[in-house]
Amino acid sequence: MIARPSREVILAGLILVMIALIATRFPAFVAPASLVNVFNDTSPLIILAIGQMIVILTRCIDLSVAANLALTGMVAALLDGAGVPLPLTIAAAVALGAALGLVNGLLVWKAGIPSIVVTLGTMTIYRGTIFLLTDGRWVNAHEMSDAFKALPRQAILGLPVMGWVAIAVIAAFAVLLSRSPLGRAFYAVGGNPHAAVYAGIDVGRTQCAGFVISGALAGLTGYLWVARYAVAYVDIAGGFELDVIAACVIGGIAIAGGLGTVGGAVLGALFLGVIKNALPVIGVSPFWQMAISGTAILLAVAFNATRGRRTGRIILKEARAA
Repeated sequence: MIARPSREVILAGLILVMIALIATRFPAFVAPASLVNVFNDTSPLIILAIGQMIVILTRCIDLSVAANLALTGMVAALLDGAGVPLPLTIAAAVALGAALGLVNGLLVWKAGIPSIVVTLGTMTIYRGTIFLLTDGRWVNAHEMSDAFKALPRQAILGLPVMGWVAIAVIAAFAVLLSRSPLGRAFYAVGGNPHAAVYAGIDVGRTQCAGFVISGALAGLTGYLWVARYAVAYVDIAGGFELDVIAACVIGGIAIAGGLGTVGGAVLGALFLGVIKNALPVIGVSPFWQMAISGTAILLAVAFNATRGRRTGRIILKEARAA
């Protein structure tokens, strides 16, 4: 029997085909510098998608990642304005993001509230907290130190630091999920939580750990986002949580949990990144961009369902034959 290509291979092929088609209309898009910019622009989405993927693996979902990003980014900007050294500012943003993720995880674990309800509520709370901290005031570029703004934009070997951070996160979590007991626990909890209990895995604790990781990555992204764009306000990254979830779905992460890879999440984010960066330069309306993204999500879900049904039928046929 001929092996079917993996989801990642198919998605990578689609991205290459899409880039080739765009190049026929706008050849400069495939220039190395342009592709580097696309990857750098997509880096925040990649980092958040990896965190969201871990949460989804455990049969949960985190709708508060963009609000977490906004709150931690605002706190980072305020700390910088108060003269706090940059390393401490970044550490504080990551720690705050992890703490906000812990709030989500504890409510899911200890209170037994569905994750979609918890994170829908905390999403609003985190946005409201920004307003309470600032009275709705913006923090603009002239209120930020040069070092604060320069770090994500500083190029190393032709790639800005923001892009290198995304690469480091990809490598770290590829190893975590494939080589560590915690990574295997994420898959076990999502694949079969009842069997995971019998294997000695604490389902609630593992889900909570997923939220903490997602929150910490959101905190890191909060600093990178605010520093790169040199502005912080209440509605920063508004609606970005939908892009994060879309990247995971397109990348083949099963909403039912227990199935997905870091590579899939990265490719899903890159797919959306190419769309958002390329379509405007070839004159495609923003409304068509939304339609294309939505169509990609529906096709990805249908593709996942179809592959799942095929696998089930093959197993039943083999069982009858036996």
